[in-house]
Amino acid sequence: MRCDSHVHIVGDPARYQQAAGRPYTAAIAELAALQRLAAQRGIARFVIVQPSFYLADNRLLLESLDALGEHGRGVAVVDPADAPPALMADYHARGVCGLRINLYTLPGGKKPPPLASVFAANAALARGQGWHVEAIAPLAMLLDASRDLASSPAPVVIDHYGLYSGFTPNDAAGRSLLALLGLPHVWFKLSAPYRSMDNAVAAKPDPAWLAAILAAAADRCVWGSDWPHTPPHELQTGNAVAVPYRDLRYEDVVDGFLAALPSAATADKIMIHNPAVLYGFPHKG
Repeated sequence: MRCDSHVHIVGDPARYQQAAGRPYTAAIAELAALQRLAAQRGIARFVIVQPSFYLADNRLLLESLDALGEHGRGVAVVDPADAPPALMADYHARGVCGLRINLYTLPGGKKPPPLASVFAANAALARGQGWHVEAIAPLAMLLDASRDLASSPAPVVIDHYGLYSGFTPNDAAGRSLLALLGLPHVWFKLSAPYRSMDNAVAAKPDPAWLAAILAAAADRCVWGSDWPHTPPHELQTGNAVAVPYRDLRYEDVVDGFLAALPSAATADKIMIHNPAVLYGFPHKG
C-alpha cells in the first residue's frame, strides 16, 4: 500500500483558528478530499504534518489520525518544555510518531533561531517517545547544525529535499548534505521539488539531485505530495491575506515523481517499504 508521507490538513477557521501573525490564510483542505484524490493512484496511507499556522495546536492533526486509524501517522509540533507524559502518551496512541521543527515559515515574519538552539530539546523528547525529529530549514541552516543532526539521539527526517535552492549536489554544500544523508539515522523526504526550483509548480524533481540522493540513501527516502501545495513564499504577504494554493493536480505530482524514478522497484521502496519502516506501518496490506 502506497504512502503519501507529507500532507497538511486544514479545517474550518471558525473551529480551527490559524495563528495571529501568520504569513497567509490557508484555505480549507479536508482529509476526505485528499483521500479521494490519492485513491486514484493507489495511495491510502498518509503522514499528516502540522502546518506552521496552527503552531502547537494539534487538534485537527489528531482528529485526522483518529479518522485514518492504522492508515495514518502524524508529525506534531510540541513545546518540549510543556510536554507532560500523559499528553505524549495520548499523542503516541493516536498515531503521532515525530516532532516537527519549522524554521522555514514562522508567524509574524520572525527571524528563525539557529536550528541547533532548538534541536536538542526536541531530539531528547522524541527519543523518549521512540519518535523522530523532522526539520524543515534552508540547506545553509541544516549544515550549520550538521553536528547536532549527525549526533542526534533520535532519527532525523529532512524535509523537502533539504531546500537546496541555489546549490547543486556537486558543490561543497551539496556534498555536505549528501554526507549527512549517508548517516544511518538520517532520512529524507522527496517532497515539494517546487520549493527549490525556479518553476513554482514543478511536479518532477531535479534529476541530478534525485540521482545523488538515491545513490546516498535509497533505503531512507520517503515520498510526499506536500498537498494541498502551500503557496510560494513570495506570495505570502502577511496580514492574514488569503492566498490560493499552487495550481497543481495531485495526480500530476504523483505521476511526475514516478516518471523520474529509475524503476518500479525503486518506487515501491520509497512509497511502500521505507514508510513502513520509518512510520511503523504494517508491512503487509
